[in-house]
Amino acid sequence: MGKRIANIKKGLDLVKKYKLEEAVELIKKNATAKFDETVEVHLKLGIDVKHSDQQVRSTVSLPHGTGKTKKVAVIAKGEKVKEAEAAGADLVGGMELVDTIFKGTIDFDVLVITPDMMKDAAKLGKVLGPRGLMPNPKSGTVTFELAKTVKELKAGRIEFKADPQGIVHAPAGKASFPAGSLAENVQTIIDAVVKAKPSSSKGVYVQSVYVSSTMGPGVPVDYAGKI
Repeated sequence: MGKRIANIKKGLDLVKKYKLEEAVELIKKNATAKFDETVEVHLKLGIDVKHSDQQVRSTVSLPHGTGKTKKVAVIAKGEKVKEAEAAGADLVGGMELVDTIFKGTIDFDVLVITPDMMKDAAKLGKVLGPRGLMPNPKSGTVTFELAKTVKELKAGRIEFKADPQGIVHAPAGKASFPAGSLAENVQTIIDAVVKAKPSSSKGVYVQSVYVSSTMGPGVPVDYAGKI
């Protein structure tokens, strides 16, 4: 453990569960890196991800954004190309864009594709799959609603997914955000994860919630009464 983290932990009661607003204030106070640290929320869920009916994956639009502007690419054809361009997509194209990406040029943060182009773009799975960038209906990136999707992604829509340990990690903004904005973003993510609870999940669903910054320790959150 580095001296910086050790000194920060001296000022934290890691047994205590902090109210969300208190946790956010602590995160902001201790985010002393030379860059604007990302604040994340981590939820340990009572699910068994080995079972297909206990997967947790969805999207949520953060009321105050993530602090990062996403570069959005769209694969479409016909009038949908114009729709994507008008909505502010950074890259728009058809088969020529598919070929460019397949050759290794991946100059975007998220890719959206219309359903009628999925067959033509199937080969991109080999290139984008390992990077977690392949469009998926569950993440809302395979859709004909291009204007709505592009605008939401630009405004701060994020995707969350439980990892193999049943933990959801999601960005909630930057340490420079006002504490109230960060708290509202975190609560929005918590609410979305709760809403995505699989019907087959039994027992305690949300087992713990932590917030942290890029270079800081996790701060336990008392979520009782909120979810």
